[in-house]
Amino acid sequence: MKKIDLEAHFYTKEYLDALAGNSGYPRLVEGNEEQSRRLWYAPEVGQPFADFLLNALTDFGEERIKQMDALGVDVQALSLSAPGLEQLDPKTGTEIAKKANDFLSNVTKEYPGRFMGYASLAPKDPAAAADELERSVKELGLIGWNTHSNYGDSYIDEERYWPILERAAKLNVPVYLHPTVPAIPQARTYGFAIAGAPFGFGMETALCMMRLIYSGVFDKYPGLTVILGHLGETLPFLMTRIDWAYVRPFDPAARPKIEKKPSEYLRNNVYLTTSGNYYEPAFRCTVEAMGIDRILLGTDYPYEDMAESVHFIEELPISVEDREKIYYRNAEQMGIQG
Repeated sequence: MKKIDLEAHFYTKEYLDALAGNSGYPRLVEGNEEQSRRLWYAPEVGQPFADFLLNALTDFGEERIKQMDALGVDVQALSLSAPGLEQLDPKTGTEIAKKANDFLSNVTKEYPGRFMGYASLAPKDPAAAADELERSVKELGLIGWNTHSNYGDSYIDEERYWPILERAAKLNVPVYLHPTVPAIPQARTYGFAIAGAPFGFGMETALCMMRLIYSGVFDKYPGLTVILGHLGETLPFLMTRIDWAYVRPFDPAARPKIEKKPSEYLRNNVYLTTSGNYYEPAFRCTVEAMGIDRILLGTDYPYEDMAESVHFIEELPISVEDREKIYYRNAEQMGIQG
């Protein structure tokens, strides 16, 4: 059975150099002892970055493909990993984005049929970012834009960033909204344990998605598609709760100025991947809230175990037809061909 992995990650040398040379945050810092390297998102939040992780992020050949082959993963969609380029200065970010996109396009050509890629952009120069997205899709063959849940001092829903979203809708390519450490200072108090993947990543991305909905961007660009990882970053669990301000405003003047209930935008404009959330009750909730036709395979490699990602889906009590939808049919329905 064909498998299209819609979330896997990579780093380039230029990106690593920029993170290591950044005088502010985010910054990659070598430690004094083995395994003590840290990616510092903020003064309080340092993610351990061991050799195996760094090596896997910079491997595009034998070892990665060996793991894919062992699990029957035909193709991975690669994205430049967090913290992303959004918090670097626009000039530096734009230069690295172009190099990363060219590099990724070359990887897809070197290993035809095994890799696809999302464009990296520096959104704080929105016009340049929109043009780079178009170049990446039309000239380089990339499949969309991978961005992160905050830009340090701003969020993607702000109207200054809408030209990029408009271009994504016009090109009919998805925006993969990936987590990063929350911009909210109180979420960082206890370091990466709360600010990172265990909690803060999901909370921040859910907030970012709700801001997008309430901004009205999906009314302006109804064809815009967003992909969320980790079975929807908690939002399927809140599917009816998020409609409360719309359906029970008490004062009609207080109703949010959007055309539909928030849950309708989730069901119509959003797809979810299975990345990093291998809890069957969460999967069942996601299916009931969003429908099986909105769920895609995502392994979150190398941050998550690719084998665990695939085995989780293999062991679910679902039909062969539904498994096919997760593995590749839903992606193909979006226009992403493995």
